[in-house]
Amino acid sequence: MRFKILLLICLVSFASCKDSNKIDNTSTISENKIEVDLKKQIDDCENQLEIAIPKLIDLTKHPRLIDTGSTEWKQVPNDKLVWTSGFYPGVLWYAYDVTGKEKWKEEAIKRTEVFEDFKTITEHHDIGFMMFPAYGKGYEIGNKGVYKDILLTSANSLASRFNPNVGTIKSWSNKMHPRWKEHITIIDNMLNLELLFWAAKNGGDSKFYDIAVKHAETTMKNHFREDYTSWHVLEYDSNNGSVINRHTKQGYADDSRWSRGQAWGVYGYTMVYKETKDKKFLEFAQKITDKYLSLLPEDMVPCWDFDVQDNPKEEKDASAAAVVASALLDLSTFVESKEDQERYYNAALKTLKSLGSENYSAVGKADSFLLHSTGAKSLGHEIDVALIYADYYYIEALSRLKKMKGKH
Repeated sequence: MRFKILLLICLVSFASCKDSNKIDNTSTISENKIEVDLKKQIDDCENQLEIAIPKLIDLTKHPRLIDTGSTEWKQVPNDKLVWTSGFYPGVLWYAYDVTGKEKWKEEAIKRTEVFEDFKTITEHHDIGFMMFPAYGKGYEIGNKGVYKDILLTSANSLASRFNPNVGTIKSWSNKMHPRWKEHITIIDNMLNLELLFWAAKNGGDSKFYDIAVKHAETTMKNHFREDYTSWHVLEYDSNNGSVINRHTKQGYADDSRWSRGQAWGVYGYTMVYKETKDKKFLEFAQKITDKYLSLLPEDMVPCWDFDVQDNPKEEKDASAAAVVASALLDLSTFVESKEDQERYYNAALKTLKSLGSENYSAVGKADSFLLHSTGAKSLGHEIDVALIYADYYYIEALSRLKKMKGKH
């Protein structure tokens, strides 16, 4: 009997060592053990903008990434097919939000208003990503009421891609992605629903709200596995709405767990609950958030795909961490139990502390806020780089945290 007990202890110890690179990120952590220097992290962002802005003078382009080994933003044309165009003006709106300095508002206006023609885009779903961080944040943060009609037109353009037979907004055109022949919906599309919810509350057609809810319901039903991890791409039959295939475009494999895809889900369903107050969305947001947290390494920044995370040579994705950090702060205010409130809030603090650390901060290294994001390794590009949307969700999270601390 004594031998059996010793053997059991050894086996448990071995298992603990095997998973020593992970911690239980779903447990409650005492806040006084997590110290985020919020002022320093905001100041770091502002100082980085001071360095970058004099170099970003071509209004026909926007910063998208900083390649490994480079220090300056690679700028890409403001093309209707480039989904990242709204994030840089969004960064500037949040810079104004967290500092109150008019110069950032002026810069944000200048960088936002070059995109007005994008309000009629119907070729793809990314009009939400393109218009809401720019015009939406300008309306909310900058008090720019003149942006209202532009946003309403943008919402109408997005809604035109909704297929009632399927119950989702079509993500891409088949010309852009010929691998998939029918109606395609990607998990990323959850974030574009924010534009529809905003429009429904601000004078737009009530159908915008209904479309957003239906899209969220259909995605909740079909886009997640039994363990609450997400597929990236679903292909539906355009006529009857049945699922034809489940794929990936940016993950490791069709059936792998792409970390930013899970992050889009966490943010998306937290936002959908925020807009609807329907408890089924809150419960689902918690389930997929808890799954995400359970898969994280100790530093709270996932590998670009959870299924390759055990290989230390695989690259990280700070953009996924930034997206979730922002969502966690909101989620912590929606859940009812004190334990869950503390759990999500502290997970957000721990993530932000990690992102602001020497390991991920770009201060003194490059012109961005963050380093070590991965956009699409499976496609062979944006591997271990700075990404503009990582910076956007990072400064959004800092803005949310500042507001939360201001209420206490």
